[in-house]
Amino acid sequence: MSSAVLKLTKTEIQKLKTYYTDYLLNKKVPYSEFSAKKNGTSITAYTSGKVLFQGNNAEQEAARWGKTGAANTKKENSLPKDFASLSVLGSDEVGNGSYFGPLCVCAAYADKEHLTALKKLGVKDSKMLTDGQIRKMAETIKELIPYKLLVLHPEKYNEIQPKYNAVRMKVALHNQAIRILLEQISPSKPDAILIDQFTSEANYMKYVKQETKQIDQKIYFVTKGEQYHLSVAAASIISRASFLEELDKASLELGAKVPSGAGKPSDELAAKLLRQGGMNLLSKYAKLHFANTEKAQKLL
Repeated sequence: MSSAVLKLTKTEIQKLKTYYTDYLLNKKVPYSEFSAKKNGTSITAYTSGKVLFQGNNAEQEAARWGKTGAANTKKENSLPKDFASLSVLGSDEVGNGSYFGPLCVCAAYADKEHLTALKKLGVKDSKMLTDGQIRKMAETIKELIPYKLLVLHPEKYNEIQPKYNAVRMKVALHNQAIRILLEQISPSKPDAILIDQFTSEANYMKYVKQETKQIDQKIYFVTKGEQYHLSVAAASIISRASFLEELDKASLELGAKVPSGAGKPSDELAAKLLRQGGMNLLSKYAKLHFANTEKAQKLL
């Protein structure tokens, strides 16, 4: 059994509690804010700000929120000097933790000449922006810098999911997006490539070796990568805007608001779709391997 520890702010811990609403446990751990258990991983948030993840998927679940403390310092120190001012190709993904909607992965190239413009635009971590700001900002970013966006819709996601687990799927998409963007900006070459870390570097390398074409340039991995370079922040914004657009399309097609995340509203909509068209209909809009599918079936 693996474990991982994060040091988070009160605001970040509240976000965790909201995210894990459907997985909260009734037991009260001393000096804790909450305890939850999701897919075999126990999550305990303490009043001190420390969050402990324990279980087979502990590292992967913790990476969802970013590693802090010594682990982050080590990663920061491994980056080239003055990294934030370099020409960097960064990539990030959105939609991995949402039951409905696609998995969107974007690679964006922010060279030195465009960094000032991106800062002036207000580019930063998409989690710190409203959906309205993200939609508007994404369109400007797309006109300003080169990018490659890949959108894996639920129907295709479900088709390949038995063969590709969640991590391998993201590895394949990041690798493809970066490779295509490198071809697009050629003969220009970035000073570095940075991926917003969602798994260990060793795990990424294990899975990328199974891809037909791999990136031969060194890749850096840092959690909360948008804090280290605007290219990752830009990629995050473009990915988020695309994800929101896809939820809007799905809402129009179904005549009902399609929620983000994996909470109770997702269970209720899934149950409604199962009544209307069974698993065939649900598979077009949702990632079936999530626990929400089973919850929706129980609601029926």
